[in-house]
Amino acid sequence: MTIRKAVVPGSFDPITLGHLDIITRSAKLFDEVHVSVLHNTNKTGLFTVQERVQMIEEVTKDLDNVHVGYFEGLLIDYCEKIGAETIVRGLRAVSDFEYEMQLTSMNKKLNDHIETLYMMTNNKYSFISSSIAKEVAKFGGNVTDIVPIQVAEALKKKYQGL
Repeated sequence: MTIRKAVVPGSFDPITLGHLDIITRSAKLFDEVHVSVLHNTNKTGLFTVQERVQMIEEVTKDLDNVHVGYFEGLLIDYCEKIGAETIVRGLRAVSDFEYEMQLTSMNKKLNDHIETLYMMTNNKYSFISSSIAKEVAKFGGNVTDIVPIQVAEALKKKYQGL
């Protein structure tokens, strides 16, 4: 029996309810879903890669087929390493599509055997981004309706410590 593996990649700085929507729905379609935090050495996030991985593990702990980790370098290399044949990318709006199409085209050029599946997020999350969540939290706004409660608490602690 072939195990169908997918990767849901992203920076997840931090994970939002929109991300969680895509992950949860992907978990219903694939035998294994690898939520993979990109460790971009050229950027400094609000949360460390380890903090992001821990938050994602916490909010996905009830999804038995979801595994959380991180990668550096090319996503295609990571997919090959873990044996994933599908990349799942969430789309919020048409404006996301052009950038995503560029990524997909390059990934196809690098490995024609790995497919990309675009999944529209639930409409109620279509305006959410990690950047918006951070901006609202930074100024003391309530983000509990756009990020998991554990993430809202982590954002509050992070900004109180700055």
